Amino acid sequence: MKGGDDMLIGYARVSSSGQSLEVQQEKLKAAGVEKIFEEKKSGARADARQQLQAMLEYVRDNDVVVITKMDRMARSMRDLLNIVAQLEEKGVGLKVLDQAIDTTTPEGKMTYQILGAVSEFELAIRKNRIDDGVARLREQGIEPFKGRPPKIKRQAVEQAIEETGSKAAAAKKLGISRDSVYRVLKQA
Repeated sequence: MKGGDDMLIGYARVSSSGQSLEVQQEKLKAAGVEKIFEEKKSGARADARQQLQAMLEYVRDNDVVVITKMDRMARSMRDLLNIVAQLEEKGVGLKVLDQAIDTTTPEGKMTYQILGAVSEFELAIRKNRIDDGVARLREQGIEPFKGRPPKIKRQAVEQAIEETGSKAAAAKKLGISRDSVYRVLKQA
């Protein structure tokens, strides 16, 4: 454990509100974490993760951020490198419990970089496989799945707009979002 005013700061994240943070919380507390920033938010965009931003602002020199897995903090190697660079600028270390990484040691820093590179490589391979599959489907004249078809027909949306006088009022009348109204109108 660290001495003085230095703290172990935890960050826990799950991708959706239906998932539980309990396992991560227990691991972080068992590791001696004193304060945990937590959120139920997709990791796709760092700027959308408000608690991550709050944690990055909160940490101070010689603190150590503790997470259970690398993918809880970042969705890509670039994202992870950016976050760790921010931590390093503030003199803050990073510990990843499940992957036994500790950037406060030279060995841990090297392990983090190697695992991050392997992770990014795996993502690139997966993306290439998906792109290849989509290309094969298109060669066969099949358009890949683009999401579920709209529940509301364009004619119903247009009629609601005519009756209510605005797209926002039409959305309210139909029980759908304003974005859905625009999406249905955009589809020709």
